[in-house]
Amino acid sequence: MAAPSNAEQTQLQDMEEEDAGMEEREMESDEEDDEEEEGMGEENSDDEGDDSSEDEKENEAEIQRLEEQLSINAFDYNCHVDLIKLLKQEGELFRLRKARQKMSELFPLTEEIWLDWLKDEIRLTEEEPNREKVYELFEKATKDYICPDIWLEFAQYSIGGMGSPGGIDKVRSIFERAVTAVGLHMTKGHAVWEAYREFENAILSTVQPPPGRIPTSEEQELLNTQLGRIHSLFRRQLAVPLMDMETTYAEYEEWSERGVPETVVHQYKKASQQMEKCRSFEESLLVAEPPKLAEYQTYIDFELKEGDPARIQIIFERTLAENCLVPDMWAKCTTYLDRQLKIKDLVLPTHERAVRNCPWTMGLWKSYLQALERHGADHQTVSDVFEKALNAGFIQATDYVEIWQAYLDYLRRRVDFSKESSKELEELRGSFSRSLDYMKQDVEERFGESGDPSCIIMQIWARIEALHCKNMQKARELWDSIMTKGNAKYANMWLEYYNLERSYGDSVHCRKALHRAVQCTSDYPEHVCEVLLTFERVEGSLADWDVAVQKTESRLNRINEQRAKVAEKEANMARQEGERADQRRKAKLDKKSQKKIQKGTRAGEKRKAEQDDYQNDWNEDSEQAPKRHRGNGDQTTEEYMETETGLFGRNAPPGYKPAGTKRAQQGAEAAAQRHNDDKPELRNDNSSVFISNLTYTLQEPEERLRTLFETCGPIKQIRPVFSNKGSFKGYCYVQFESPMSVSEALKLDRHEVEGRPMFVSPCVDKSKNPDFKVFKYNTSMEKQKIFISGLPFSCTKEQLEEICKSHGTVKEVRLVTYRSGKPKGLAYVEFADEAQASQAVLKMDGTDIEDNKISVAISNPPRRNMDKAGSNRPMSDMAPRQVYGSRGRGRTQLSLLPRSLHRQAGPASKVENGTAAQQVPEAASAASSAAGETKPLSNSDFARMLLSK
Repeated sequence: MAAPSNAEQTQLQDMEEEDAGMEEREMESDEEDDEEEEGMGEENSDDEGDDSSEDEKENEAEIQRLEEQLSINAFDYNCHVDLIKLLKQEGELFRLRKARQKMSELFPLTEEIWLDWLKDEIRLTEEEPNREKVYELFEKATKDYICPDIWLEFAQYSIGGMGSPGGIDKVRSIFERAVTAVGLHMTKGHAVWEAYREFENAILSTVQPPPGRIPTSEEQELLNTQLGRIHSLFRRQLAVPLMDMETTYAEYEEWSERGVPETVVHQYKKASQQMEKCRSFEESLLVAEPPKLAEYQTYIDFELKEGDPARIQIIFERTLAENCLVPDMWAKCTTYLDRQLKIKDLVLPTHERAVRNCPWTMGLWKSYLQALERHGADHQTVSDVFEKALNAGFIQATDYVEIWQAYLDYLRRRVDFSKESSKELEELRGSFSRSLDYMKQDVEERFGESGDPSCIIMQIWARIEALHCKNMQKARELWDSIMTKGNAKYANMWLEYYNLERSYGDSVHCRKALHRAVQCTSDYPEHVCEVLLTFERVEGSLADWDVAVQKTESRLNRINEQRAKVAEKEANMARQEGERADQRRKAKLDKKSQKKIQKGTRAGEKRKAEQDDYQNDWNEDSEQAPKRHRGNGDQTTEEYMETETGLFGRNAPPGYKPAGTKRAQQGAEAAAQRHNDDKPELRNDNSSVFISNLTYTLQEPEERLRTLFETCGPIKQIRPVFSNKGSFKGYCYVQFESPMSVSEALKLDRHEVEGRPMFVSPCVDKSKNPDFKVFKYNTSMEKQKIFISGLPFSCTKEQLEEICKSHGTVKEVRLVTYRSGKPKGLAYVEFADEAQASQAVLKMDGTDIEDNKISVAISNPPRRNMDKAGSNRPMSDMAPRQVYGSRGRGRTQLSLLPRSLHRQAGPASKVENGTAAQQVPEAASAASSAAGETKPLSNSDFARMLLSK
């Protein structure tokens, strides 16, 4: 490529001086405007100065806090971003540069962060000697992600230095790299092509002679060369399918004096057809919401079928720029490069970017190690990458086993086993030994499991020693260690050892291994016995055969006896369970028949009752238990609290006799004894708390709670709530002698009682305070808290905390249970900050806990309908529920209104039983009330409707 002539350099310098003069005049005008604004703002400068100084102090304090947090946890991504924003806002450019450098060492930076950084550095380094530092920063930025805007900024910045020696060639080199990297970007690639052509057109204007002068041969040669470059750029761009190709083609027609060549027209039409094929994919990307993973995947599948490697690579890069934290997408991209392109300078940087973006994914590290070996990387580089992988923080114990296996495979392939001893062999043995220590000291302590229960690593080591090193003594030592780790009971492990001895050992050790297998195997002893007898048939003597038969028969007899005992035990348990089931069915039938008898008795007495009896017995104002409101954190519970005598309150309906066991009768008697203490006038809600979520099986709840709450202050009374059968219902009231004790009692909220969190809340009568709410259900996203589903029911709070604490500081772990205390397989885990919760989601989602695949997400509770039955809101404010589930109207959706309320109140003259509609005006009023009127029916209204039948 020809260097610019002296005339070209002179003209370029003139252009730069003219631009500099224009900038100087603009700066002078800006300074005059600033002086005017300064004079106008002098009056308010004092007040604004005070406010700004306070803001600066607050920002500086926040900056120091963020810096301290990063000194504790350097991998807090959000903390890095917040610090950079504050430093930029304060104009701390040198501290800002340092913060950006630290972040870039740990994380790939997004396009926005890089562009801000580059623009700031360009302003800071305007002097010529410092341009190389900006070039280095641009080179680093282009390696994180393939971004057209960064390449365009890089090329435009390089134009500013084209006046220096070799500057024009350097600009062209950067533009060529840019169009190679992002020139195929269908929506943004044309901007790079156009900038390249504009640069070459600017060069063309410098080599054209003035009008009227015939150029010299040297000038004509330069002119032809420059015209050829621009023609080449047009032809190359029109051969690439890009959006708005028609405009480029029209521009070429106008620019070219000789018209568009046929070859260019043919390439343009071909590219246009390809662009039309891709248009639908591009349009779907434009309207889709980020991260557009499904749309990108469809686009990738299309390009893979088309088979153009360059286009496949660019669509992968576009996908990864928006989905940089998706390990599967990185795996697909690196797999394609490994198997199809196989270009070292392209494959290895992509692998490096993959593990930098998703360091917690073992599969990416494993592929990286194999790619390094495949492309002949030196041993030190491979070892360094492996050490980084060990420190990446994998989320499963098995991940460490697999990465060790990949590294050990690499070391084994380096060894020349024809030599008795070599440096590579010693390193292999040392690495095997180190891997076993690592599994024991690091993996087992962190995860509570080895990750390699079958000792695969030790098995491979033993086979290498036996096959390649002819060292059966070491192989046997390794297999002894394998069996002592709990594998001696498995037949397949003994058979593996037996096969090793058959292949590389001797018959003596084969026989010894099989005899030990017969004695130790518990899963498939018959199979091991059969292998032993077959071995003796082939190689053993009669004495060996007799010993084998005796041992196998003795072992199988013991096994059969054990199995018979187990079968007998299971049969007895099944029989007992059947008997208990029969007893339960019989008791249920007896209970139903007894209820029918009692129901008939009560129905007869009801028909004889007078209207005043109903008013006295069913007076809602005097007998209905007060409605309490209970809510806490993620749960809200709103209930009608029942009194100790059961469902019907202190006065049961006429003729009612409680049925149940002796325990139920005792409960009713105890409730009657506490009747006087439970009178409304003796209650004081200001000095009481409401306790709920207690286990139903709590023995002596009054004594247990008295012991627990005596530390809060003197207790006046404790009122546990029992059902009509005498069983504890899981909630109660605690009344103190002083209201001052309530605040201390509320501190015991969520205190565990027999494995369940106890809910403690103020005691408020909702009938007197209908709008009172103690706790509010949180419907906003809790960014520092994660929600886990799919947990095994056996998972404990301690186990989950142990799993989560490797991802950050765990503040609270809460397992979600049913009211009975049985787990739901759900949990909430709160971390110290949002960044730790985000990392936990990325690393834990989709992992296995005791063979259960869990789902992890940021806690985002759905909005709950707080307008439950019994609330004071009018029915007209509630939207009618027309849609039912797949099983239709559920049991809890049944109407509890009397049948008379469902009769139509229209102008029909007859109802179903022939009674005139005018005779039941109460029914019409009840129907209108059910339709949305606020006036409720009284008990006497219900009585008149029932008696009218």
